[in-house]
Amino acid sequence: MSEPARKARVGGFALFTLFLTAAFVALGVWQLQRRTAKHELIAALTERLAAAPVALPPPALWTALNPARDEFRRVSFTATYAALPDAMVYSSGSAVRKDASSPGTWAFLPARLSTGETVVIDAGFVENTMQDRGVEDRAVKKLVTGQPVALTGYLRFPEAPGWLTPAENRDKRLWFVRDHLGIASALGWGTVAPFYVDLEHPAPANSIPRPGPLDVNLKDDHLQYAVTWFTLAGAVLIAFAVWARGRRQG
Repeated sequence: MSEPARKARVGGFALFTLFLTAAFVALGVWQLQRRTAKHELIAALTERLAAAPVALPPPALWTALNPARDEFRRVSFTATYAALPDAMVYSSGSAVRKDASSPGTWAFLPARLSTGETVVIDAGFVENTMQDRGVEDRAVKKLVTGQPVALTGYLRFPEAPGWLTPAENRDKRLWFVRDHLGIASALGWGTVAPFYVDLEHPAPANSIPRPGPLDVNLKDDHLQYAVTWFTLAGAVLIAFAVWARGRRQG
């Protein structure tokens, strides 16, 4: 191989090595940034979950609420469960409920405030591996008494479906994502609050559905991912140095 061709080949590999190294370093830095953001989120959620419940914001302020500032805030209010069809939302296991780690469904029901507005309540977890509509019906029937109930829970905001999220089963009133706005529209609940409330208490006599306190349990693997990317960057540089040295000696 001629000297110019050899130098061109070495130069090409050098550029490719620099590209890979820069990409791996960028991914490592990105993981460190995500780690910082995750720690800030965990701190904020821990603070909100530990705070004493406050009164539910008045309807005039609902449009100003947003997930970044208000998700998981504890609230207390009085509402009456409406005599309307409930919805099941499938869960393979909760990241914020240690007592709901197995497959089952969340019971979503509309509840009316004394001022007439409707707030959707996630009334709790139902052990319902087969997503049986009868199991859900028996669980929520006792909640709809027509009487006001003092509720305490956490503000939550609707989830967006992913690419692989199954479509809802309207016959079973079964959804696979916590999109309370879409559920309300499909089941004729009328206009509902832009948030739903993840119920903490009270629990029914037999604890079905089972509400409960939330606990921050977010995965934090970003540091080990960052170390992996930085290690790959170093390995690429070392491999190129060994290859280039062998070329010179040859």
